[in-house]
Amino acid sequence: MVVLAGLAACKKRASRFNGYAFVANAGSRTLAVVNLSSFSLVRELALGAAPAAVISVPDSRRVIALTPDNGEIVEFDCATLRISRKLRVATRAVSMRLGSDSRSLWVLCAEPASLVRVDLPSWHAAARTALSGIPSDFDLSDTRGVVALPTMHSAAVVNLQSGKIERRIEANCTAARFAVKGDQIMTADSATRVLSLFETATGASVVTLPLALSPRNFCLNSDGGQMFLTGDGLDGVAIVSPYQTQVAETILAGRTPASMAVTTSSPEYLFVANSQSGDVTVIDVQSRRLVAQVPVGEDPAAIAITPDNAYALVANRRSGDLAVIRISTFAGLTRRTRSAPLFTLIGVGAQPVSIAICSLQPR
Repeated sequence: MVVLAGLAACKKRASRFNGYAFVANAGSRTLAVVNLSSFSLVRELALGAAPAAVISVPDSRRVIALTPDNGEIVEFDCATLRISRKLRVATRAVSMRLGSDSRSLWVLCAEPASLVRVDLPSWHAAARTALSGIPSDFDLSDTRGVVALPTMHSAAVVNLQSGKIERRIEANCTAARFAVKGDQIMTADSATRVLSLFETATGASVVTLPLALSPRNFCLNSDGGQMFLTGDGLDGVAIVSPYQTQVAETILAGRTPASMAVTTSSPEYLFVANSQSGDVTVIDVQSRRLVAQVPVGEDPAAIAITPDNAYALVANRRSGDLAVIRISTFAGLTRRTRSAPLFTLIGVGAQPVSIAICSLQPR
């Protein structure tokens, strides 16, 4: 009762964000809607299949959920909290990303193996690029896409305007990312623990970097100067400097670090979800110093930062709740008191796996 009273008192003193957090629940096949002004669950929206991801479309008051098992994308109106449109783009999908202009949604599909561009204003599949193997991951720059094709031991570079494959890069890779403002491509292989960099324009190899972990999760800081990686084999975060083409440092985190998110504030904070230890490690990006360790719940699986950099939201897969961390709390911590309290905890549903934040601020 004392803890709950303390949380309630914190809520009254905290600034309020006018918007919602949409939490994709794979177990209950729903999107949970959390009001970020009152920090309360306001609705659960049913889906026809288990969602794997949900993203927000900037300046539109819309969020889109992906249900991979039926290859469907579902759009929700943040004002009415209702489904506005649905579209089936494949028999089975892998993942999705929003184009840099926020007018296109790109969906990576396994059946048929392809990269599909969905035009958001008209809500139809405008282009489809056939792939030579089953894809596992992809990324977008302003003009190109890169797709990891592990069964083909390669990555495909796609011209987003023409929809044609420009070239194939020979590399054992399970993941692919753009770096150095799109001028370089990173491919990562979880089996061999190798990160390789290539020139985007030519496909020429730049460097191959051995890692102390199997790279599975990636996060860039706001200026793209640092790439953070987590994965099996090390309870830590590997920091790669793409501009210097080197592994700059490895920092210990909690047990089995996985998903990450970084603020755009000053100072920048990196949040690392530690699935086995049930906490979040907070690191100062500039100094690379451990700032805090925050207990959040069972099996934290996804992290999102509110646009005002006031809160970090953590979806706990096993305990089925959303942990809220108040970022201003870190200002009062010392080197001896690095354990920070939770702001509040909200039940959201079975197996939450992804979070999107929709702002209702006047446009």
